[in-house]
Amino acid sequence: MSSNKLKDSDIKFTITLDENNVPEKIAWEAEDAGKKSTRATKAFMTSIWDQDDQSTLRIDLWTKDMHVDEMKVFFHQSLLSMADTFEKATGEKAVAGDLRDYCAHFGEKMNILSKEKK
Repeated sequence: MSSNKLKDSDIKFTITLDENNVPEKIAWEAEDAGKKSTRATKAFMTSIWDQDDQSTLRIDLWTKDMHVDEMKVFFHQSLLSMADTFEKATGEKAVAGDLRDYCAHFGEKMNILSKEKK
């Protein structure tokens, strides 16, 4: 008889807003291996699948001190990560490869590929 114990895991975002509701600070906290750690960040993007509406809900936030060059790298790395996740979730290796090809094009157009390797 196998015992399937379910476990909850929370991820918490804390957003500090200025008087105009623009994020000044973002921190996230997650429990990993039984201990919590809080980390500061300048941006996050979250996609949530609403199965009832069959649509994607999104939360995209960044602090006012996030530089445009940082945002370009953030998007490039996020797109590459989405290609990896897409391939893992669907097995669509060719389409994931197409997305990676686009990411290379995006990186070249934004002049960020050499900056990421530093």
